[in-house]
Amino acid sequence: MGFLTPTTPQVDPATFLRQPFFDRMRTLATHWVDNGFGTPRIVHVIYLAKLALLYIVGGVLVATLTSDVGSPFDIASWWNEPVVYQKLVVWTVLLESCGVAGSWGPLAGHFKPMTGGITYWVRPGTIRLAPWPTKVPFTGGDRRTVGDVLLYLALLVSLVVALALPGVPSEGLIAAVPDSTGGLLRVGSLVPVMVLLVIIGLRDKVVFLAARAEQYLPILLFSATLGFVDMIIAFKLTILVSWVGAGVSKIGEHFINVIPPMVSNAPFNPFQRLKRAHYRRYPEDLRPSKLAWFMAHVAGTTVEVAIPLVLLLSTNLTITVIAALAMVAFHLFIVSTFPLAVPLEWNILFAFAAVFLFVGFPAGDGYGVLDFSEPWMLPVIAAGLLFFPVLGNFRPDLVSFLPSMRQYAGNWASATWVFAPGAEARLNELDKPARNQVDQLQSMGYEPDDAEITMQMTLAWRSMHSQGRGLNSLLIRHVDDLDARTVREAEFVCNTLVGWNFGDGHLHDEGLIDAVQSRLHFAPGELLVMYVESQPIHRRTQAYRVVDAALGVVERGNWRVSDTVGPQPWLPDGPIPMTVEWTRPGYVPATLNAKG
Repeated sequence: MGFLTPTTPQVDPATFLRQPFFDRMRTLATHWVDNGFGTPRIVHVIYLAKLALLYIVGGVLVATLTSDVGSPFDIASWWNEPVVYQKLVVWTVLLESCGVAGSWGPLAGHFKPMTGGITYWVRPGTIRLAPWPTKVPFTGGDRRTVGDVLLYLALLVSLVVALALPGVPSEGLIAAVPDSTGGLLRVGSLVPVMVLLVIIGLRDKVVFLAARAEQYLPILLFSATLGFVDMIIAFKLTILVSWVGAGVSKIGEHFINVIPPMVSNAPFNPFQRLKRAHYRRYPEDLRPSKLAWFMAHVAGTTVEVAIPLVLLLSTNLTITVIAALAMVAFHLFIVSTFPLAVPLEWNILFAFAAVFLFVGFPAGDGYGVLDFSEPWMLPVIAAGLLFFPVLGNFRPDLVSFLPSMRQYAGNWASATWVFAPGAEARLNELDKPARNQVDQLQSMGYEPDDAEITMQMTLAWRSMHSQGRGLNSLLIRHVDDLDARTVREAEFVCNTLVGWNFGDGHLHDEGLIDAVQSRLHFAPGELLVMYVESQPIHRRTQAYRVVDAALGVVERGNWRVSDTVGPQPWLPDGPIPMTVEWTRPGYVPATLNAKG
């Protein structure tokens, strides 16, 4: 990777773009092995600067200077002060809610401007995606109103107020930690935040998920309702469910396909041989190697399940410290790979929480899982924390993969959008602050062909994952004139339409497709979407559907997950086997000459 310039495939752009689609995917996937996205290293430096200065330094200054915990430069005076942890959580929610934490910048498809989020959510008329618009009163429609903007601004103000107000004394805190000086967050400052998150979430699931409410809303709730010792134990259970839920979701056939392209995209890994070692036989066979299996299921899954359980149950301080440091290393490794959703702030907070919660308040000192003040609290809190992860794993169609705690698992609802020639440009007619990514790149000085190749790199990245082989198989089945069309990774399309995405396919399903269609009125065949739902934990198949923006769903079916992990990313042997369950009467695959 260059420091100021991207590392691009060594091809003649014009000639390359005339090649068949799957020939291009092979070239780009092979390029990805050594170079990842090829992003200039200066971009990663910008991310690190944002992480260090805005998030870490900014968060520490805000948390300490607004609380009576000593100097921000004297870490020993505040690292185990509960109010500091609480305020760092609120600080994280504020940055996430503005769209300047996760899913920010070029690695998330925000090239120019680099910020989506707030620039969309303070703008009446932009697309709004309610989770249950036909079931919850006053949430219908898909257009952001002035009222939605005011609710969103009220949320930001409430977060700032919660940060600015000093902590208040707590009898439980003083009894448990007599030398604590910072107190705890005021309950009255947390209630508006929680209420507004719920109300906004019912009106627009994008903002709710962007705030990472599934991670932080329980912490705010426990801060507002529990005594000190119970609150700390509940915090531990919250982070444990996130860790173990993510670990359990990695058991299966998807996750091993995440590791190789993730390692290949690590910008500061100079060892080409190490990158290639994650593939069976570069460049002929890009399926995961035995090393990738070890990294996925031993260094990944086992660590993420076993070590958090050790942290929860250990009463030996030495073992606890070692386990906490292991989780810190785990999260720092994820940061070093710069995954495309760039959840860097989340990983840093969880690394800090591993030390703050389990070393600062060890189980052997009365903060164990059996030390709740009332016996009913453990089963009730555990059941509440597990409800959405369990439901989401059995019915992934009902729950975002984020509340399902399936982060990084590779088992994602995903989609590919396919445009007839010239149709993608019509998305720029929508009321949104950012133009399509290919246009953003050109405004930065990219030649049109270079911008197009950059966007196709995201398709190659998807093809290296299990669901990518399935989606590309649907392209073969449903798009006769594939080489003449514009194909886009749906997550990047979603970012320009609603301002945020974190790998959640539910944000670009029929809700978004219908919102776009109601404004642009594509003709049949002009916009096709290949969509696949996550794999339920008790099934070996994934359900797919093909959507024509003008006609609605035109086909439903499923494929075996085992069939998606065997082929090469460029499907040299053709599409994977599929079971078609339903086809719209009269539907025929879209071509340039025969639509509908």
